[in-house]
Amino acid sequence: MGGLLDGKVVLVNGGTQGAAVARTAAREGAIVTVTGRRAEPGEALVAELTAAGARATYARADLADAEQAGASVTRVVAAHGRVDCLVNAAGLTSRGTLLDTTPELFDAHLAVNLRGPFFAMRAAVADMVARGAPGTIVNIGSNCAHGGPPHLAAYSAAKAGLAGLTRNAAHAHRWDRIRINTLNIGWTATEGEDATQRSFHGAGENWREEAGRRLPMGRLGDPAEIAEFVVLLLSDRSGVVTGSVLDWDQQVTGSVLDWDQQVPGGQD
Repeated sequence: MGGLLDGKVVLVNGGTQGAAVARTAAREGAIVTVTGRRAEPGEALVAELTAAGARATYARADLADAEQAGASVTRVVAAHGRVDCLVNAAGLTSRGTLLDTTPELFDAHLAVNLRGPFFAMRAAVADMVARGAPGTIVNIGSNCAHGGPPHLAAYSAAKAGLAGLTRNAAHAHRWDRIRINTLNIGWTATEGEDATQRSFHGAGENWREEAGRRLPMGRLGDPAEIAEFVVLLLSDRSGVVTGSVLDWDQQVTGSVLDWDQQVPGGQD
């Protein structure tokens, strides 16, 4: 049996942080390009995928720069003749409340979490429309788009914007057969989150275990599980779904939360 993405040209922006998506897409037969600001982990990831028999490349790009975000797509098109799927996985989660967020921090969140995806999507959709070919895009959002905790004010604003952008673009290009969806993820055990917990919240070595004891399923989300969901949305297996902003979390948005069980510093 073939993979879900056999022969598809897939660009994973921010793949050096969202390596699980690149690994899963490659496993499912995709031709993968990953981008990120840091060359060392990007090249290591590509070496790993290539050693496993996948077709993969790394391209350095800072998604906070609108020109580089768009160029990430045009480079893939130049190399492979097209882009079939785009994943916007880059993210900035620096903490800041409404009262202490500086204009610089606010702009940084908008640049990485909203402007970068916008211009990458613009370039990808332009290629698909020019070729008259269908395509799929998945944005990695956050449950903070529903409001978020006080210490993620700018982040929540940017992710809410990404949800609106997803619906707008999906509606605009539904007749082009371009499906665009967002996955709003909850608190997940990523490398970036580990660094944030240690630097912003003074967390110790066992912070994941301590956090898990206060969460309904007893643990944080796993990037590998999210990657499976993303690849499903990229593939034909997800059918006609477009314009959906799906919550991938163990908290039920809109319900009364058990505030005494919440973990300081978390994203729920």
